[in-house]
Amino acid sequence: MTRGIPFSSGFMLSTIIGFFISVFFVMSVSPTWGFTFALIFVIMFIASVVTLSQIEAEDKYGLKELAIHEKGHYQRHNKK
Repeated sequence: MTRGIPFSSGFMLSTIIGFFISVFFVMSVSPTWGFTFALIFVIMFIASVVTLSQIEAEDKYGLKELAIHEKGHYQRHNKK
């Protein structure tokens, strides 16, 4: 099995937004198309969760991509 990089957080965010748009807006116009789009976005979301679960703990690049505290906008303050 090849080791890959997980999908980006933008991919997961677009699947969530796409699901809600298809449920609330497209379903009112056409229930068939709304259900189809919702199903596709659910499958895409499951794929992004699966790729996140397959990341190795020793993979420094993958951990660096997932870590919020490494991005610079978050600083941890040590309390004594």
